[in-house]
Amino acid sequence: MPYSLDSTHRIQHIEQASKEQFDLIVIGGGITGSGIAFDAASRGMKVLLLEKQDFAAGTSSRSTKLIHGGLRYLKQLQFGLVRQVGKERAILYKNASYLVHPEKLLLPIYKKGSLGYYSTSLALWLYDLLAGVQKIESRIMLSKNKTLAEEPLLNNQELLGSGMYYEYRTDDARLTIEVLKTAVHYGAQAYNYTQVDDFIVKNGRVVGVEASDSINNSKHKFLAKYVVNATGPWVDDLRNKNSEDLNKHLFLTKGVHLVFSQERIPLKHSMYFDAPDGRMVFAIKREGKVYIGTTDTEYHDSKESPVCSIEDKTYVLNAINTMFVNLDLQMVDIESCWAGLRPLIHEQGKSPSELSRKDEVFMAENGLISIAGGKLTAFRNMAQKIVDRIESKEKRFGLCKTHDLLLVGSTDIAAKGCQDLIDGLSKYKAKFADYKNLERLVHSYGNVSFEMMELAKDDKSLVYTEIDYCIKNESLEHLADYYSRRSGKILFASDEVKLNHKDLLSHFSKLKGLSADQISNEENLFEKLKKEALVNP
Repeated sequence: MPYSLDSTHRIQHIEQASKEQFDLIVIGGGITGSGIAFDAASRGMKVLLLEKQDFAAGTSSRSTKLIHGGLRYLKQLQFGLVRQVGKERAILYKNASYLVHPEKLLLPIYKKGSLGYYSTSLALWLYDLLAGVQKIESRIMLSKNKTLAEEPLLNNQELLGSGMYYEYRTDDARLTIEVLKTAVHYGAQAYNYTQVDDFIVKNGRVVGVEASDSINNSKHKFLAKYVVNATGPWVDDLRNKNSEDLNKHLFLTKGVHLVFSQERIPLKHSMYFDAPDGRMVFAIKREGKVYIGTTDTEYHDSKESPVCSIEDKTYVLNAINTMFVNLDLQMVDIESCWAGLRPLIHEQGKSPSELSRKDEVFMAENGLISIAGGKLTAFRNMAQKIVDRIESKEKRFGLCKTHDLLLVGSTDIAAKGCQDLIDGLSKYKAKFADYKNLERLVHSYGNVSFEMMELAKDDKSLVYTEIDYCIKNESLEHLADYYSRRSGKILFASDEVKLNHKDLLSHFSKLKGLSADQISNEENLFEKLKKEALVNP
């Protein structure tokens, strides 16, 4: 049977894959690995991707969820990086408009801030120039009075004015999964919950991997001409397994984000502002919530389960309460939170916030290719860099095509494609009461969302239909993965999750044919997820 991301045929597919010879094995199902699989498969390579957790379970679901041009990198004079990510942002907006949304940000300027009024104006002008910003989205400078009219919550003490500019908001986990689905559309195979245990080396060259499928408790060997290690925070773990000399190594930092109801933080605009220690913090509106972050602290604990500590939450709360008057936010106001790790390249003598976000490629003597660092926005460029290296040796697959390829949920290369999708929701208003959920579906799945709406009878059955779709098209293995990465509901609709969990678990269990022990495991995973993401589980 032809391969698809259908978890109901997982056993047959993975056993067949172990009998095949691939051009490329990609280890890591985050945005970097998914991007590499997409690029390679679209050029005609036979590609296999393996992820030890769920797709996007690491850094790629734990970022600030912005496709941004890197304004902060102007301070570090990294003009090339700003230009690169600006170009990549435009490409992604063109090819996946349902996932990438322009977001107007207010940047307040204070007397003792990191930049003055005129230097901010110059920086935003240069940012627009380097990032290739469209004229309609060019920066606007506002006086103090106009700034307070735009955002009355701001602390007006020593306020000089503000700049207003655009970034692009996304759902990082959904972006990763949509890129991976597009890779599969072009012929790649991908398996989550499949951990690489060791490398297969023949005549001094890596020619494959040994891996364990934790869903079926089985072990397999997969062979390929090239193997790429794109595991983010785990890159050095695999390089150690490969007995490499880590003369350059990762430096992990942790960033946290807190989620509040927009009723508790009634912002008129998303914002980018200085914390008391000078670090820049985002406050982003999404689905009736406001999420605020991030921190940047050295990290040495579990890579699988970074958590928001009391110190992290206190830092962010202090930043909010300093910037906005009369809010007096407390721990109890936090609805949910997440923590993520940045796999940066170590540089002697630099603090976490000073380390470059540039990516770097490591070539082992036995042929293993590893890539680390980089940013969500630059994933396509990072992927091209890796696949170009392979093509320089193969000379048979051609040039990169991904700058012109639509992701699977897109309908039009123009950004108006998303507006066309939103306009198409009008015919479903009588059928479904929860219009916000319809918008969420469009922004998550693109044109596929209309297939769900056609199949469903009402709001309740629409959730069932979404879960059915994820099982058959996105390798959904655990219900907790639907809450966290397929829908994001654990962060932005936690009350709905807690209210409907028993009903959804019953539906999920029937679809998957789960035993009593497996249902118990689903409950344990749900409790773990609540403990990690919710302040009041």
